[in-house]
Amino acid sequence: MLTAGLVVLATLFAGAVMAASTKDISPYPLGERSVLGDRATAERIKPVGSVCVEGEECGSTVAAAEGSGEPRSGQAVYDTGCAACHATGAAGAPKFGDAGQWASHIEKGMDTLVKHAFEGFNAMPPKGMCMDCSEEEIRNAVEYIVENSQ
Repeated sequence: MLTAGLVVLATLFAGAVMAASTKDISPYPLGERSVLGDRATAERIKPVGSVCVEGEECGSTVAAAEGSGEPRSGQAVYDTGCAACHATGAAGAPKFGDAGQWASHIEKGMDTLVKHAFEGFNAMPPKGMCMDCSEEEIRNAVEYIVENSQ
């Protein structure tokens, strides 16, 4: 009987300690802590981003995205787009700086290389997935790659 009383007393004491410590951890009242509650549901389905359409007021992000209007350098385009495949050789892409892999491609001429880069060729998607690149920027990137892969 004494043992049963001590177990009940210990359980009540542990419950009180847990309730006090949980109060400090969770910023939500007890009724709003459930993963099935309205607060948790709203948290799970909240938007993770937003879309800014040209011509609409979207804040400072539009001004930053417009840039200077000058075409990007070949290295800048390569670093942000082309390197994903050409630095590693992914999907059979010739590696940057490997003269042996680039020799047969360079023989085709700069215009053909730019055309293939702009329109896509074999496993390479159009513009190498740089959808905001102009043809001049693609040419800059191709020239940069060729200069460093001969």
